[in-house]
Amino acid sequence: MFAIMTVTGVDHTGIIAAVSTACAEMNVNIHNVSQTLMGEYFTMILHVAFDENEVDIATIQKRMDEVGEKEALVIRIQSQAIFDAMNVI
Repeated sequence: MFAIMTVTGVDHTGIIAAVSTACAEMNVNIHNVSQTLMGEYFTMILHVAFDENEVDIATIQKRMDEVGEKEALVIRIQSQAIFDAMNVI
C-alpha cells in the first residue's frame, strides 16, 4: 500500500532521524521525501510504501503519534488512494 505522511512542528535536530527510524522499524519504505523550513517551522511530506499484511495504517499512525509526542510534532498518515480519488474526474 502507498500512503502520504506529513510531519510538522517547530524545527529542531533529529526530526528526520526520528521519523525515518520509526518507519524502518515497521518496514515502511520511504519512496520520496520533501522537506522545508517555513520560518521556525519544519514541514515534511513523505511518500511511503508498506505491506498491509505486515502492518496496517492504524498501527503506523499509532507509532507516529508516539514519535510526534516525543519530538513535539504533528504526524499524519493517509492512504494515497484518498489523494488519487480527489484528483480523478
